[in-house]
Amino acid sequence: MADVYRFRLQKLLDIRKDYEDKSKIQFKEAQREKDMVEMELDNLKVKYNNHKNIDSYKSIIEQKIQQNYLNALNLSIDKNTVVFEDKGKILEQKREELKKCQVEKKTVEILKEKQKCAFLKEQNLIEQKSNDEFALFAFIRNHH
Repeated sequence: MADVYRFRLQKLLDIRKDYEDKSKIQFKEAQREKDMVEMELDNLKVKYNNHKNIDSYKSIIEQKIQQNYLNALNLSIDKNTVVFEDKGKILEQKREELKKCQVEKKTVEILKEKQKCAFLKEQNLIEQKSNDEFALFAFIRNHH
């Protein structure tokens, strides 16, 4: 086997691997952002649940302050819910992009494997023909 297998589309495979790596980084970043928004949303909900009971024995001013605080928390919860849903959509887009990049890379990898197998079969056939010729020459030499 004097020849060494060289994949002609190796540059393309390298480019697709780079795209996949970049897509993975973008996906992980989107996942991290979504997780942060989810944690913030959970914290706001916990705060709201802790303060939602307005005691009637408190003064009117304290009750109004608490009601305003609850209204502000509720608005923040609503805003964060919308942001959370948007981050979820972005995450799904990044997931689809990642899948697409993985499929494109895998396609070229499969092509490379098939070409390598064909190359190895061809090399094996060449080697087998050489061995057969050597055996034939040895047989002829031994019988003369």
